[in-house]
Amino acid sequence: MEKKKLPRNVVVFGFVSFFTDISSEMIYPLIPLFLTSVLGVGASFLGLIEGIAEATASILKTFSGYISDRVKRRKPLVLLGYGLSTISKPTVGLATRWVHVLIARFLDRTGKGIRTSPRDALIAETVDKTSRGKAFGFHRAMDTLGAVVGPLLAYGLLNIFKGYFPEAKSLRLVFLSAFVPGFIAFVILLLFVTEKAREKRERRAFLGTLRSMPRHFLAFLFVMGIFALGNSSDTFLILRSQNIGFNYTEIPLLYMTFNIIYALSAMPLGSLSDKIGRKATIGAGFAVYGLVYLLFALLRSPSFLWLLWGLYGIYYGFTEGVGRAFVADLVDESRRGTAYGIYHMVIGLLLFPASFIAGILWDRVSPSAPFYFGAFMAFLSAILLLLLTVEKPRAQA
Repeated sequence: MEKKKLPRNVVVFGFVSFFTDISSEMIYPLIPLFLTSVLGVGASFLGLIEGIAEATASILKTFSGYISDRVKRRKPLVLLGYGLSTISKPTVGLATRWVHVLIARFLDRTGKGIRTSPRDALIAETVDKTSRGKAFGFHRAMDTLGAVVGPLLAYGLLNIFKGYFPEAKSLRLVFLSAFVPGFIAFVILLLFVTEKAREKRERRAFLGTLRSMPRHFLAFLFVMGIFALGNSSDTFLILRSQNIGFNYTEIPLLYMTFNIIYALSAMPLGSLSDKIGRKATIGAGFAVYGLVYLLFALLRSPSFLWLLWGLYGIYYGFTEGVGRAFVADLVDESRRGTAYGIYHMVIGLLLFPASFIAGILWDRVSPSAPFYFGAFMAFLSAILLLLLTVEKPRAQA
């Protein structure tokens, strides 16, 4: 049986995300150091900046998806989103106060919020159901590969610049350099992504669109919400690794291992979902997550941490791209942008209560408690997901 080639748009979006993530990850790991060492502000400001930035992105994903459903083309919104993120990069390098960093991060996350849902809808429209898992898997793999290359490039440039300039100027030069891969991504998107105008459809008000969502999509969203409440920030995995004796200087290598495994597994596991179904694949991912979190709760020695972080990367491969493909399976094209927006918003906004619960459990019960809770929620979600029945989405007038 001849294997289907990925459509050009999918491949192009893969490279757009690759270069964009290189740009973002050149900056993101260095922001805490820049704020504390150069601008002289504390961790509370870092939390404020990242909290505002991520909440903004989560909310905008819903409205940008809805707008992309109402207009004939999604590409202009995608271009706007990537453009805002690109121009935010040098803004960090020019910052002299913490509020300038807030503005830069706000611009970057606003760009992400605007582009994500229309982009996912555009990818879904480019492929048929039999290869959506593979397409989204490829996209997530390229995105994650950029997350591996970005910090390595930043590390190399920082060491070069520090040979000639003070630390503050070296950091600023890395931030300014991050503009280059971001600009490359924008040019690739502008020149090579194509989109056909869609047919005009009846325009629904936003609340009307929400009410018209298929019940199977809403059921899937409910399950994802249950899972998200137990899916706290990856910071807790890093804290737990240190808590059981892992050498903190090797933490970046541990995290890089996770990203490499995720990048390598995303496309094969996405293709697997095209064969065995999305529910089974995502359910298996939840089970892997539950096992990883259970072992993190039970572990008393750092010996198996490399294995656990590798398995955590496989969980991402099972779920990230496949979840996006499942949304496209459940919702017809006319409402798909809005559906992606709701999907991303629910997961993004629930990260705060999930992390808050994990912090309370860590401080008031034990460092193992957040991981027992996360494992329970993952296994519960896997069971609930497998109980879902799925119907083919019907096109709306």
